Amino acid sequence: MQTTDILGTMRILGLDIGGANLKAADGLGFAVTRPFALWKDPQGLTAAIGQLLAACGPADAIALTMTGELADCYSTKAEGVAAIVAAVCAAAEGRPVWVYLVDGRFVATQEAVAEPLLAAASNWRALAAFAGSLVPQGAALLLDIGSTTTDLIPLEGGQPRPAGLTDPERLACGELVYTGVVRTPVCGLVGSLPWRGRRVPVAQEWFATTLDAYVLLGDVAEEPAVGVGLSCHTADGRPATIACAQARLARTICADSSMFTLEEAHAGARAVSAAQLALLARQARLVLSRLAEPPGVVIVSGQGEFLARRLIERLRLGVQIVSLADTLGTNVSEAAAAHAAAVLARRQGLG
Repeated sequence: MQTTDILGTMRILGLDIGGANLKAADGLGFAVTRPFALWKDPQGLTAAIGQLLAACGPADAIALTMTGELADCYSTKAEGVAAIVAAVCAAAEGRPVWVYLVDGRFVATQEAVAEPLLAAASNWRALAAFAGSLVPQGAALLLDIGSTTTDLIPLEGGQPRPAGLTDPERLACGELVYTGVVRTPVCGLVGSLPWRGRRVPVAQEWFATTLDAYVLLGDVAEEPAVGVGLSCHTADGRPATIACAQARLARTICADSSMFTLEEAHAGARAVSAAQLALLARQARLVLSRLAEPPGVVIVSGQGEFLARRLIERLRLGVQIVSLADTLGTNVSEAAAAHAAAVLARRQGLG
């Protein structure tokens, strides 16, 4: 028996399967994000997707995007794509699954597995295609800052105009920046932190992440429960609270909270945030330098919308800002690629 949505059409769920999060959305306002460390438990992916689908309610078909094929539990992207497609199909329990490719097509699962480099890391293209429909005229820019990565995708006349398609190509041209507001290690952004009037080199160890910086700065809300939400992504497995963030940041200079005051933690957090903003500004300028005309609109999405706004200010772009969080809700913005996949599939009449 088919399920119908408020428009009387089949309900399609968009899925975005990442290496650290599983995201689902129906393109109509419902969206959910759940943490799942794929690289630690690839055998548990089918069950995790099944639980996600159960939380979404009835659906008739799945529109799939992914980035999880890069997880180092897979020896190649082809292996990762095949495993993710198989897990989604098993969890879908007979419902049709369509896979979105980086060239902008939905294909059947067999074709996606046969063309793994087109299916790999396809979520940015789905989001860019959806974002383009919001700005059908002129030049625009999609700026999506997530937990792990950032996408800067030029749009023109309502269509994505990327300079690269694969992850290596996109890294090279600045349209993919492997930095985000939750999971990026502090030691990957800064070589030292301020402490008692000097700069102290940081340990090259996964002791703290950008999540700690933004919890300390108040940009990201605390999560006091262990193993829930953002607390799943902390470096030490302890909660995403100010006190624990202070301790983790202290550890990056081989100290502890008794040696690293909250004021010093705030100064360190500001240094981390400034370094990340500088990195994003460099890559954004690279992308903007290739545009025939400056963008009139910047569409912002993802968990890091607050940082996207700071980046726009840093670049002194006199643009209209379209926030997916403001227009569609925070949950949808954080699962924007899944939302986009569902919307695009509906527009193409898939089911």
